[in-house]
Amino acid sequence: MTAALPPATPPPTGEPDEYARARETLGVPSHLEAIELTQIDDDTMELNMGPMHPSTHGVLRLVVNLDGEVVREMRPDIGFLHTGFERSFESHTYQQCIPFTDRMDYLAPPINNLGFSLAVEKLLGIEVPLRGQYIRVIMAELARIGSHLIWFGTHALDLGATTPFLYAWREREKILDINELVSGVRMMTSFIRVGGLMADVPDEFSPMVEDVIHTYPGFIDDYELLITKNPIWLERTRGTGVISVEDALSYGVSGPTLRGSGVPYDLRKAQPYSSYDHFEFDVPIGSHGDVYDRYLVRMQEMRESVRIIKQAFENLPDGPVNTLDRKVALPPRNEINTSMESLIHHFKLVTEGFRTPRGHVYAAVESPRGELGFYLVSDGSNRPYRCKVRAPSFSNLCALPYMCRGELIADVVAVIGSIDIVLGDVDR
Repeated sequence: MTAALPPATPPPTGEPDEYARARETLGVPSHLEAIELTQIDDDTMELNMGPMHPSTHGVLRLVVNLDGEVVREMRPDIGFLHTGFERSFESHTYQQCIPFTDRMDYLAPPINNLGFSLAVEKLLGIEVPLRGQYIRVIMAELARIGSHLIWFGTHALDLGATTPFLYAWREREKILDINELVSGVRMMTSFIRVGGLMADVPDEFSPMVEDVIHTYPGFIDDYELLITKNPIWLERTRGTGVISVEDALSYGVSGPTLRGSGVPYDLRKAQPYSSYDHFEFDVPIGSHGDVYDRYLVRMQEMRESVRIIKQAFENLPDGPVNTLDRKVALPPRNEINTSMESLIHHFKLVTEGFRTPRGHVYAAVESPRGELGFYLVSDGSNRPYRCKVRAPSFSNLCALPYMCRGELIADVVAVIGSIDIVLGDVDR
């Protein structure tokens, strides 16, 4: 036997009571509606996009004021993912803070580790040995490629291209395998630490990095062949979400979003850190400041990251990877078995951490989303008195309403994807 289908429900006319009757007929509770619509006047409607919309790239709510399908105003509503990282820093030792940095921009944890570590090392006045710096660069650039691969796949998927998502996800696995090799975990590595690294890289590291160097340029060529000149892609991205140089600077935009507007500002060039001044690479820029230019900038950035990794790998020096400063460095393992002083020093460093001089510092790195800065205030104890993070996703998100004003609602997802926000980087 087959059950008889219920009579078809006529589409609602747009009046509130019609919507209510339609929901009642279909048995849909009001709190389960995917989107909420509020009629403001005869011409304008307010729509909630999110907080769980698949194209907001995180738990974000956008309150959109629409005139038909045209966006007149927009207000991002954040805080759904708030974890209190900045407050948590104050109750943990400096080394214990490293796992918190992993989870802010969770698509590029080694770069977060690096930014925080550089700030603490600046407070301590110590420098990491050259081998440690080079491995930091390799891991940071691998993380940049991995983050851009996720951006590329999801951004293309938002606009209807399925194949790039599958390709990008496949290639990212190789980078996660390297993370697992050196740290034991695939994502939240905590591999870069204050004073150096968790450990030196194993022998298997070399062939895996060589494979990335040799194969990824061809993969990026394949990605571009799929969509760079695709007429549908061009129609959806050219002239959409434009932001000028002046407005980008006014909003504090950084990273590929700023460079897409034509500003060649990259901290790896402007304020080199961790031996980036040892390597040759270019800073790609756009000329129109639209979604398409931001796409082109990130695609070229992946090529430049491979170029940096190749130079660092081929010139990787020998030597230690961690500072020899006894204030921070654990004593050698062989000393712990024979020296009571070394055993006590090891115990105190692990349980209590090290103390930093009183003062305040700011250190910034170039994350896949822009300038990631850590402002640390020290009161001379073993914990930060205050840690304020300058998160690029937050500043870039502030410019989203400007970039979407006057665009169609269907193009909002393209603009969101083009600024590549991570909500863990916003809600700290």
